Amino acid sequence: MARMIRPLANLYEQLRRLPGIGSKTAMRLAYHVIDMPAEDVKQLAAALSGAKEQIHYCSRCFNLTDSDVCEICRDSSRDSFTICVVEQPQDIAAMERSHGYHGLYHVLHGVLSPLDGIGPEKLRIRELLLRLQQESVSEIIIATNSDVEGEATATYLAQLLKPVGITVSRIAHGLPMGGDLEYADEITLSKALENRRTM
Repeated sequence: MARMIRPLANLYEQLRRLPGIGSKTAMRLAYHVIDMPAEDVKQLAAALSGAKEQIHYCSRCFNLTDSDVCEICRDSSRDSFTICVVEQPQDIAAMERSHGYHGLYHVLHGVLSPLDGIGPEKLRIRELLLRLQQESVSEIIIATNSDVEGEATATYLAQLLKPVGITVSRIAHGLPMGGDLEYADEITLSKALENRRTM
């Protein structure tokens, strides 16, 4: 394979660093960007830069937002007595697609994983406990993934929250073991929410 000129090689390397993008896809995308009209490339670059500069975490639930508090937290029609705890912001998008949940959320930004050096202090657990002191919450639904780390995190949270006197439930396993919320279909997620169990 012939050596790439430096600008193309740099573009290829940056694209290859993205998750789910292999060498061949990165090469195709790099050539596609080069073939795009200059104005479209500028718009793409501006969108990337703008998203990175303007998006941050909601001060209440730690979802992604471009304002202090996210749209879901600002929605007064939602059930403020229920908080669904998820691993990542993309899990909220998956839950919202199910149309089966109308409460609020709390994003942990990860799961417990001692092998990777991720303990409770690296997650947004302290912030969740603070919310429970400040807000009237009657139920916490734990919607972490059904893999080993997700289950360990759910168990840890349940043990931590039970003494607080709030109902703690876990979404039912309508989700396949090892599956991610992000890729689950709407019906499966809706059934998982309906059949959640108390922990």
